[in-house]
Amino acid sequence: MEEMWDGGSGKSAVSQNRGKLFREGKYALFIHWGIYSQLANKWQGKTYYGIGEWLMNKSMANIPPAEYKLAASSFHPDQFDATAIVKLAKDAGMRYIVITSKHHDGFSMFHSKVNPFNIVNATDFKRDPMIELAQACKEGGIGFGFYYSQNQDWTYPGGNGGPKVDAQGKAKSFDDYFWEKCYPEVQQITTGYGPIELVWFDTPGGMDKKYAQKLVELVHKNQPGAYVSGRVGHGLGDYSTLGDMEVPRENVDGIWETVDVANDSWGYAWYDNNWKSSREILQRTLSTVARGGTYMLNVGPKPDGSIPDQAGLALRNAGAWIKRYPETVYGAQASPWKHALPWGDATVQGDRISLLVYHWPADGTLYVPGLTKGVQSIKLRGSKDQEKLNCTFEKDWLKIDIPKIAPEKMVSVIEIKLNGTAQVEEMLGVDPALETVIPVDFGEVEGCNKEGKSWMEKFGEWKHVVQVRKWTEKSKFSYEIAVKKPGYYQVDMNYAGEGRMVWRIENSAGEVVQNQQESAHVYNWYPWGWMKFEKAGRYKITVSLVEGNGDKASLTALRFKYVE
Repeated sequence: MEEMWDGGSGKSAVSQNRGKLFREGKYALFIHWGIYSQLANKWQGKTYYGIGEWLMNKSMANIPPAEYKLAASSFHPDQFDATAIVKLAKDAGMRYIVITSKHHDGFSMFHSKVNPFNIVNATDFKRDPMIELAQACKEGGIGFGFYYSQNQDWTYPGGNGGPKVDAQGKAKSFDDYFWEKCYPEVQQITTGYGPIELVWFDTPGGMDKKYAQKLVELVHKNQPGAYVSGRVGHGLGDYSTLGDMEVPRENVDGIWETVDVANDSWGYAWYDNNWKSSREILQRTLSTVARGGTYMLNVGPKPDGSIPDQAGLALRNAGAWIKRYPETVYGAQASPWKHALPWGDATVQGDRISLLVYHWPADGTLYVPGLTKGVQSIKLRGSKDQEKLNCTFEKDWLKIDIPKIAPEKMVSVIEIKLNGTAQVEEMLGVDPALETVIPVDFGEVEGCNKEGKSWMEKFGEWKHVVQVRKWTEKSKFSYEIAVKKPGYYQVDMNYAGEGRMVWRIENSAGEVVQNQQESAHVYNWYPWGWMKFEKAGRYKITVSLVEGNGDKASLTALRFKYVE
């Protein structure tokens, strides 16, 4: 799956004349909608848990193409309302919509001229909802774009994963599929629905570069202002897309996005009520912008074509916050710290930094590491009179006096006006008032490996970490931290593994915490002990595995909390 994404680091756009809403809007609505929405993860009376649009796959219900195509007759999305969807996107603060015109199942959600397996010809719905949504987006003043599965097609002969022969028993190749269906359908969606913001291709897999090049050229010819997603393959897209459901922990250079879901499944699943709260949606949006990217959040319409009420509630509440603080999202630049901070995150607009406080300190002080000069003024956004806040500089830290009660329930904003551009030392500061989680992303390894890891909780529900693995008795992991307040700190470890493990944590002043704990195949936090920091300043923290199965050990983070 990861290989099919063709994701990775961000890339520079081919042309700055394209993708204006993508680059400046930073926030979009993704919609996965198709026959699978009607089936809702059930087939022949059995529920399959995972992402619904893959229901045909052998890892799910393994539905034969002929049987799946018959299911189109039950597709009756009579409550589909393009105007209502556009209103929801606008209320949520989103700047454009991208919808599935054809997913891997091969069903065209528009009136295809070359494929009778489409929503007009194969169902009783008899409408082209893409026309309605394109018009509603135009009237609502937001952008519109298409998802199109260019490589996988499980019902059309010759498509990747599809039948090898046609209805007459004649052998069909990928080249047949590409020129008979894929290319003419992309021609249709890029000429028949007005101006579009982008075409979001997906899972290029082993598709030859010549096909990807033809699609890129076609989109750019027909829609000069549109981006092509990086998942067209072969590095030919205008920007990069990270792994599904991935919000990175370090800033990513270039032009990129992350795609996420409002619950767990892209397409509607009847059982999936694990909705992200407004707070979580907002914080994941802001953290993506703070890392330098664009956030596209998916909602899967119900069988009747309407948006689930739970998703609408969460999106609107998050959108109300964005309406109050638009400068934190639209056109905002990445955090100068290049990573999250113990209390939240930050974005930049010109000579102003917005501190995004997810966890409001209860002691009346916000500690900001590494910002020690260039501060002209600080004010608390959202307070009645835009209250000015007092601050002091204490060595490597900016100390801001704040009210005991946060002005916002989800995220509070403190605005710092600078004398010029932000100049921040990218130190890993341990907060005196809040627990500080420091992922292994920011450290160095010796005699072991630091690498990314992705896995699925359910089929298609992705999780991502950076891990340190392949431990031996000579392995070491280390990073430098900055301690503001001397004293004892509770140190915890986040790891997975097999059997009991003895880990040793030491600082450069000679203090050692060594302990044994059990491990599990899933990541857990384990308390390790109190570590003393005799004075404020910089310390090197070094971790080693003393006993245990080093081949199974996977360390992801340490956590520090001042002991009162």
